[in-house]
Amino acid sequence: MSRKARKRKKRKDRTPNLPQQVLSGASRKSKRTGVGLHTTSDFNPDYGYVVKDLKRIGILAGSFIVILIILSIVLT
Repeated sequence: MSRKARKRKKRKDRTPNLPQQVLSGASRKSKRTGVGLHTTSDFNPDYGYVVKDLKRIGILAGSFIVILIILSIVLT
């Protein structure tokens, strides 16, 4: 038997590592319900605090870089 034929046979014989309930439930067709449908107007996030934090991080990073440049000039 060639390698390809053995691989095909092994693939056919494999069963997924799922509980028996999941396997039996997968064969049945599931009914889709309209529960859980949301429109885009329901989700309105406010990320104002994130913008403030990013500005603060940018200012701190910039000031640290400036301090490092000044220290490298003074200490050389």
